[in-house]
Amino acid sequence: MSNILVTGTSRGIGKAIAEALSTHNIVGHSSGGGDGRIAADLAAKGAAEALWNAALERLGGRIDVLVNNAGIFEAAPLDAPHGEWVAQWERTMTVNLTASAELCRLAVLHFQAKGGGRIVNVASRAAYRGDSPQHWHYAASKAGMVGMTKSIARGYAADGVLAFVVCPGFTASEMIDDYMASRGGQKIVADIPLGRVAGADEVAETVRWLAVDAPASATGAVIDVNGASFVR
Repeated sequence: MSNILVTGTSRGIGKAIAEALSTHNIVGHSSGGGDGRIAADLAAKGAAEALWNAALERLGGRIDVLVNNAGIFEAAPLDAPHGEWVAQWERTMTVNLTASAELCRLAVLHFQAKGGGRIVNVASRAAYRGDSPQHWHYAASKAGMVGMTKSIARGYAADGVLAFVVCPGFTASEMIDDYMASRGGQKIVADIPLGRVAGADEVAETVRWLAVDAPASATGAVIDVNGASFVR
């Protein structure tokens, strides 16, 4: 049984991940806390470190797996005032990439001392395909997460540190509902050869496998869960 920290577990994919890993010792996180989750606003300075320390204490001083799932998807229109556009870019980068990087760093240091561990980062097909004109920052943050994870996998495999990425496409979750409605849901589905968006449970099962069962030689792998809407 593993000790696992999963960020962003209040809804959608993160909630499904927590359920998929429920046979293990899990500490969940959300910005507002509740239902046993640790509260942390990952846009705030020092929040990621505080979250790690709180989870470590709750799990008795040992974490075996880190799952970085928390993220935001907020528009930054090209014609917004420059300062607002930059502020939105920085907020997205802080939550989606920098906070994840802080947690990855703390995890790697911990795993080196404890004999190994696993990191699973939830990115997006946008890392490879790009996203809408209002979401440059989102795509860039997820591309950064992929590059970061590959660097971790290459740099620390000899220490028993394994790192993986999951790249979902459109997924049935609260986070994406409004976006799909604004972009025309049927047009989006028509672009998916499978004929439907992925279920949160499908993404969660992929994360569960990487977090627990995937062979060590798969470290550095990126697994797409997008119904063949983007293939590499």
